[in-house]
Amino acid sequence: MLPQSEIASVLEGYDLSQAKIGMIASHSALDVCDGAKDEGFESIAFCQKGRERTYSEYFKTHYDSAGNLVRGMVDRVVVYDKFKEIMAPEEQQKIIDDNILFIPNRSFTSYVDMKEIEDNFRVPMFGNRSMLRSEERGEVKNYYWLLEKAGLPFPEKIEDPADIDSLVMVKLHHAQKKLERGFFTAASTSEYNEKAQVLIKQGVITEEDLGNA
Repeated sequence: MLPQSEIASVLEGYDLSQAKIGMIASHSALDVCDGAKDEGFESIAFCQKGRERTYSEYFKTHYDSAGNLVRGMVDRVVVYDKFKEIMAPEEQQKIIDDNILFIPNRSFTSYVDMKEIEDNFRVPMFGNRSMLRSEERGEVKNYYWLLEKAGLPFPEKIEDPADIDSLVMVKLHHAQKKLERGFFTAASTSEYNEKAQVLIKQGVITEEDLGNA
């Protein structure tokens, strides 16, 4: 884990009057960019090649002659062949030199190795990098652990579909898009079985993933 002192040292070199907001360009990036524009920051989306048009064209910012934002929320895009290229030291230095503060959305830790981010990503990030692992469902100290320790309520897990007696959400991986989920709802065991079989036949989920839901 990079020490806080090292990040603080990097941040000392920032011209915060020129601070910009950057993030990995995924589904949540538009929300981040929209918020950045609301707060008066320039927004930079870091994209993977082939996925950039949403950000570089459809949601690109347009300003009137007086400099007022007319529409859009993405000021600029940086395109990589793969998201993980953002970890290259020279790419990080470009980000630092551009006074970019990074918002570590969920896709950042999905597409870039967590350990690499913790140990080698020198760009100042919003939040606490030691908390990034709490987003990982497989971690012992994940968000459910945090909720339990805080005494906050969270949905009860039902181990056996035969015990379904009220509305539940079934969470499992999408069969084709592994970074997405194949959610469905059911209010009874029979509805669970019916919906599950339909989704399996459609290729949306698999029997194996259903068993681990």
